[in-house]
Amino acid sequence: MTTPKTVLITGTSSGIGLAAAVATARAGWTTIATMRDTTKAEALLRAAAEHGVADRIQVKRLDVVDHATIAACLDEVIAEHGHLDALVNNAGAAQIGTIEQGGVDDVRTAMEVNFFGVVATTRAALPHLRASRGRVITVTSVGGVVGQPFNEAYCAAKFAVEGFMESLAPVAATVGVDVAVVEPGAVASEFVANLGLDIDAVLTAAGPYAPALQAYIARTQQSFGNAQTPAEAAAPIVEALTGDRPAFRIQTSAWAREFVGTKLADCDGAAVQALTGAWVR
Repeated sequence: MTTPKTVLITGTSSGIGLAAAVATARAGWTTIATMRDTTKAEALLRAAAEHGVADRIQVKRLDVVDHATIAACLDEVIAEHGHLDALVNNAGAAQIGTIEQGGVDDVRTAMEVNFFGVVATTRAALPHLRASRGRVITVTSVGGVVGQPFNEAYCAAKFAVEGFMESLAPVAATVGVDVAVVEPGAVASEFVANLGLDIDAVLTAAGPYAPALQAYIARTQQSFGNAQTPAEAAAPIVEALTGDRPAFRIQTSAWAREFVGTKLADCDGAAVQALTGAWVR
């Protein structure tokens, strides 16, 4: 009897993480669904039951900015299952603002969750993934390729993640570990809703940037009206886990491929500036 493969996914209480946990379980994986606050597991467990995979999902606490919880979670996984075959770095936090109106501490917070959390979890998992010749799949964003207005801290962190993983990939491959990044565009999930923005208050506090921010918010609200579902965005994660060998960079939609392609073919930066500049005018 073949032992099921084991995947650990961070940030599974909602959105892409929740959808990925259910999808990997449906694909036959033993899924370690982690979250910072396990009291928020109800939606995941309900979805797992609806799809008949509750027995393949284990909820565990893991806070990507708390190294002790990372180590404790991985120790439990190895003790209970004997191996880890894949890590999906999904946990993250959005942040809207611009540097003059915010502060350096806001940028540090965004980097801690969205970048250093990924680094710490990946580092801790790598010895186990070397042993299993496994995979690291990291959910970044099209914002990890194209810098976007009022997303300075978030995009900076996602750029850092992309650079880190792009650099790690050839090194990890020498020890049998595949590395890939998954780049969603707009996804209809709680990720943006969790910002809890009071738009009127944010615009009032924006000072001279208020007209640009208002234009950006209007454009963003419109784009999220045509967003992918979390399940649609999670499907390429499962493909990256189960295929022979994933591409390094994977977009989750045709729109995301076109958007990212603008940057990757934009040697002098003019095309991206023309595109995103229109968002704030």
